[in-house]
Amino acid sequence: MHFDYAFQNYDKTRHVRSALREKTISHKHAREIAHHIKGMSIESARGFLQSVTRLERAVPFKRYNNEVGHKSDTGVMSGRYPEKSANEFLKLLDNLESNAEYRGMDLDRLKIVNATVHKGRKLKRSTPRAMGRSSPKVDILTHVELVAQEL
Repeated sequence: MHFDYAFQNYDKTRHVRSALREKTISHKHAREIAHHIKGMSIESARGFLQSVTRLERAVPFKRYNNEVGHKSDTGVMSGRYPEKSANEFLKLLDNLESNAEYRGMDLDRLKIVNATVHKGRKLKRSTPRAMGRSSPKVDILTHVELVAQEL
């Protein structure tokens, strides 16, 4: 299957990119993480995501925050600790960093300029229930794209 990147005006000399395709992570959690790490350097984004997996820092939920409790983390109103999504983002950051290294870019000057999350395919299955019935079970896969720029 062929996938294109959503980021426009991509310049091979200034930008580096990487993508996760069709991962079984919550697209809502992924969107909130992407929204938060956009504009960060790779190292600060990695530090933030590692502290999320250790349940030390909360990811602020700006859009999908209905009935999401407040957190004591500074600057966070509603927030959660999406560990699974954060681990996938850490792998994506490693990929982005190695792509930049391959291109000969300065890793300290890289900044995430674009973080895009899209819904992917739906996996439609069913769960058996009582009395011979079944309920639908739909998994929505997620695509994530990161673009960094050397500043």
